[in-house]
Amino acid sequence: MFKSILIANRGEIAVRIIRACREIGIRSVAVYSTADRSSLHAQIADEAVCIGPPATKDSYLNMNAIIQAAINTGCDAIHPGFGFLSENAEFARLCEQYGLIFIGPSYHSIEMLGDKAAAKETMKKAGVPVIPGSDGAVSSVEEAMMIAAKAGYPVLVKASAGGGGRGIRRVDSPSELEAQMTAAQQEAKNFFGDDTVYIEKFLINPHHVEIQIIADKHGNYIHLCERDCSMQRRNQKVLEECPSPIITPELREKMGKAAITAAKECGYYNAGTIEFLVDENRDFYFMEMNTRIQVEHPITEEVTGFDIVKAQIEIAAGLPLRVTQDDIVIRGHAIECRINAEDPDHNFRPSPGTITALYMPGGPGIRIDGAVYQGYTITPFYDSMISKLIAHGSDREDAINKMRWALSEFIVEGVETNIDFQLGLIRNSDFKNGNYDIGFLGRYMESKNVKK
Repeated sequence: MFKSILIANRGEIAVRIIRACREIGIRSVAVYSTADRSSLHAQIADEAVCIGPPATKDSYLNMNAIIQAAINTGCDAIHPGFGFLSENAEFARLCEQYGLIFIGPSYHSIEMLGDKAAAKETMKKAGVPVIPGSDGAVSSVEEAMMIAAKAGYPVLVKASAGGGGRGIRRVDSPSELEAQMTAAQQEAKNFFGDDTVYIEKFLINPHHVEIQIIADKHGNYIHLCERDCSMQRRNQKVLEECPSPIITPELREKMGKAAITAAKECGYYNAGTIEFLVDENRDFYFMEMNTRIQVEHPITEEVTGFDIVKAQIEIAAGLPLRVTQDDIVIRGHAIECRINAEDPDHNFRPSPGTITALYMPGGPGIRIDGAVYQGYTITPFYDSMISKLIAHGSDREDAINKMRWALSEFIVEGVETNIDFQLGLIRNSDFKNGNYDIGFLGRYMESKNVKK
């Protein structure tokens, strides 16, 4: 087992990984930018190293600074968390070059799955259902026109190297295709340095359902149930639940097997998530694979009792999985609300500032993964998520009730948050009845006259 792990991240996920290290008995090293000098993760780690100024390109995306910090502090491995360098094949390769274990999949798998068009083609060859569209990247408007006509409008133009909802454009007719394709390419170039795009059929109001898989380096694979991530605003997840209200046990088994097939096709190991779209007929289609820990992993941990972060570390150290698929049992229901420092009444604009008062709820079935405290100053440099509130109940109704009261008790003063917005979603009758899909949040916001 590792003696020291450097956490190449910040915020609540860095805190989560530090706590996992403590439980295993591993020394943790945090990195922080000058803007994060007073951050919780930098304070609770066994050691903390400043790696640069606030801009992410000079700190949390500075591969050389992070590698040097790991070497200087005697670390054996690096955990990338999510975001930043977590799905950067070059960083994983650099870790290997300097004798550091990257706690995640191989850089070969990251490269293969990071290109969304290539990943789709790989899944197609493996027999995993894929959304109709191009077999890979499209090279011209003319080619895109032919593919879109065959798939049928509406279609999506999507960045091959995309993520986080960037580089995606909906096209409803042939007359819009060229302009939207150009816009998607430009955004992809700006955010990912790669302007290649592909075309896929746009499924109207499906569910976004993902399967968590875990694989070791010895050829053992398991899946940990599904998460429903259909509550999205501008392709950004807002609320997630596990299991999905629309998935039957038979469909769960079928999707789980497909997810494991997909992972095996790529020679994948460590934690990963296969994302599917499920249509009104409960037919499912591969969308993409995330080669990292997910923001919403706590709800899976709550219903399965499986510690995903600990498993990541053990797998990276070469240990086999401690459980088999037969050991994985779903217990109850869990919901996660992302608590963001943002103002829903003003187009969800970020709300940096100092937290002057803070009360976080507790009690049976309530978990908070966070990194803020009273007196903490939220800077404008990073993502607005400050905490994740998780409610675990004996069934879905129980989880909803617990989440409702937990949100009602959650107090953050000094900055604006989306707590009341989340409370409105939890109280919504359609959500309570499981009558929602990927387009629900847009319709909900229109009914409340909230800007999208």
